[in-house]
Amino acid sequence: MLAGYLAWHRSVLLTKCAGLTGEELARRTVPPSTLSLLGLIRHLAKVERIWLRERFAGEPVERLHPGTDTDFDEVDAAKAAEDYERLLAEMRTADKIFAGAALDDTFTHEGETFSVRFLYLHLIQEYARHNGHADLLRERTDGATGA
Repeated sequence: MLAGYLAWHRSVLLTKCAGLTGEELARRTVPPSTLSLLGLIRHLAKVERIWLRERFAGEPVERLHPGTDTDFDEVDAAKAAEDYERLLAEMRTADKIFAGAALDDTFTHEGETFSVRFLYLHLIQEYARHNGHADLLRERTDGATGA
């Protein structure tokens, strides 16, 4: 059930971004917010990498978009396809990690213990929250609405 909800929320974000150019994905359509669909793509790739690969699996991976809000603030329309493909790659890698883990498997981060169950719930809420943003951003971009 958790994997299904995560997959659904991921697909909603991808649907919100489908068919747009790099310039449209990078457009900040709800000022004064600096959010863009491309920023959401970059942010969620970073979140998937940090929680699954870095923290749970302990992989020595490079941090995507280091620094505060660089995933949102330093978007480049010319690199939108690359950022989109990176998100898909992080999703695939996360799914492989999830497939090899039990819900009650745990890891420790900054002295706190987390379970795989928590990872699913955290990613689901992260996507759900940002899918709400994506709804508004997409509607302001070209009028498209719906999941």
